[in-house]
Amino acid sequence: MTSSGLRKSLDVVAAIEAAKGTLVLLAGFGLLGLLHRDLHALSGEIVAHLHMDPARKYPHIFIDLMSSLNDHKLWLMAGMALLYSTIRFVEAYGLWKQKTWAEWLALVGGCIYLPAEIYEIARKITVIHVGALVVNLVVVLLMAKVLLQKRRKKQAQG
Repeated sequence: MTSSGLRKSLDVVAAIEAAKGTLVLLAGFGLLGLLHRDLHALSGEIVAHLHMDPARKYPHIFIDLMSSLNDHKLWLMAGMALLYSTIRFVEAYGLWKQKTWAEWLALVGGCIYLPAEIYEIARKITVIHVGALVVNLVVVLLMAKVLLQKRRKKQAQG
């Protein structure tokens, strides 16, 4: 891989990480929008709007889950979303600046998700599960290639 190919690979992975951070940050803001709301009533409205039977399994689970949330849990979840997105943004910045620590973070972070993604595909093959696995595999393989190239270059110089 050429130097420009390396740069493009890092930019692609950085963009993926920044996009993940943005999505989770937006979800966190969405959670804050639920503060001080009657979540049981809101979940019932959502189920009704989607023309689902609230007595069926999944709508019932959704209503129960929403009903169990309180402001403290929403703040906690939003805080965790902020933490996660901050890590993703720092990683993206490090990748754009070609920092080795960010490349390792992307490699390890990608590897952590692989078993869960494979498990989900084993349970049920969906476009989302397969897409997540493919994107993560691309990230892991690109980062492994980048780190191996850097190591070879360093060994050749020293």
